[in-house]
Amino acid sequence: MTKESLNPTSRWDAAAYATTGAFVPALGDAVLALLAPQTGERVLDVGCGDGALTARIAAAGAEVVGYDASESLVAAARARGLVVHLGDAARLPFDGEFDAVFSNAALHWMLDPGAVARGMFASLRPGGRLAVEFGGFGNIAAIRTALAATLARHGVHERPADQYYPTPPQYADVLRAAGFDEITTWLVPRPTLVAAGMVAWLETFRGGLLDALGVDGDERRAIFAETAELLEPALRAADGTWWADYVRIRATARRGGGEPPRHAAG
Repeated sequence: MTKESLNPTSRWDAAAYATTGAFVPALGDAVLALLAPQTGERVLDVGCGDGALTARIAAAGAEVVGYDASESLVAAARARGLVVHLGDAARLPFDGEFDAVFSNAALHWMLDPGAVARGMFASLRPGGRLAVEFGGFGNIAAIRTALAATLARHGVHERPADQYYPTPPQYADVLRAAGFDEITTWLVPRPTLVAAGMVAWLETFRGGLLDALGVDGDERRAIFAETAELLEPALRAADGTWWADYVRIRATARRGGGEPPRHAAG
């Protein structure tokens, strides 16, 4: 795996993710329904994380293979008894091996969506299907705006690219260019309860960004606390609960019976 090709802000601790991010697989019913895994078929779970949803696919009777770039999350998924590969999803190594490709809450961390889509297409057998959900256009807009304002106040005005949040037409174009047909893409606004609170959410889901920026210690804690304070009027309910302004994009598609399209190198 080439480290330089990965999103530098996508850094995970499996224990923290299992606590603060437990809502991510818990809200996966809709995309699992899109997949509708069948007994005996082979499924590739791209960006499988700690394997919570991967295990549910396996429980449905499918033979499932997970794929993720985080060593910590891959170890957690393997501890569930799952078959999981460590690697960069922009360089998927599979060739016509799967009946379906699945992904939940992961593709927005992958900054070369075209390469990922081509790899997912190549992984499928002719006639194989795709069912994915991830962050779409407008996802966590309030959180991103508040964090950017706080970082600027602390003198941080430049930051690495960290997320990919497309509109439905934009992602449909990505899938079409990769060779898919029967493409459907749509946005789903989904305000999401953050039971652990906004500071814990920021540490889990934006800690990697601050790592990449070299911000730690007291300044890191201050940035997250100030960001949460900015967000209180918009995202903290009267009963004290925190909500994240999630917008998800869902997509289904199919690999037809022909050969994958040729792409220029580079």
